[in-house]
Amino acid sequence: MKQLVLASGNPGKLRELARILDDLGYELHPQSEFDVPEVAETGTTFVENAIIKARHAAALTQLPALADDSGIEVDALDGAPGVYSARFAGSDADDASNNALLVEKLGAVPAERRNARYRAVIVLMRHAGDPSPLICEGSWEGMIQLQPAGDGGFGYDPYFYLPELGCTSAQLSSDEKNRLSHRGQALNELKRRLTEQSV
Repeated sequence: MKQLVLASGNPGKLRELARILDDLGYELHPQSEFDVPEVAETGTTFVENAIIKARHAAALTQLPALADDSGIEVDALDGAPGVYSARFAGSDADDASNNALLVEKLGAVPAERRNARYRAVIVLMRHAGDPSPLICEGSWEGMIQLQPAGDGGFGYDPYFYLPELGCTSAQLSSDEKNRLSHRGQALNELKRRLTEQSV
């Protein structure tokens, strides 16, 4: 198995990414196995933050590093929370506090104006100085509902409603979510590109 380090300590991301990459012969390890600390996400875009995280993990582990930066963009909030999705309610925010703030901000917004999308960028750096990292992107359109539904997934999933399916992303099976989601789209692009070149 080829070794990759995931520049994240998020167990939900690790499960999703490891499951998808396993059949390509890649063994994904969280950066915490190597005592790699979190790095400040100082970028203003998902691409910038993913590169910062991947470069940091690659430098400290001497392994190829995979990083994703993803979040939810709500049109009625001018694209917020965007790159601040994980810390929408503050630097120590958790899923519950982030979701509570989102619902609070959208409480007076009519349902038809609560359009949103999940966006994901995945970066693979072969080494810390990689001048041309692989950059793959995906987006997933939906709406924000004000009541949670479903107990799968993580983050904003219980509030991210998919009109064409009549459910939230938290109500999908893991396989269905991986097939449809923003991260699934970006990973499928990554898989396609990984089969074309050696990392």
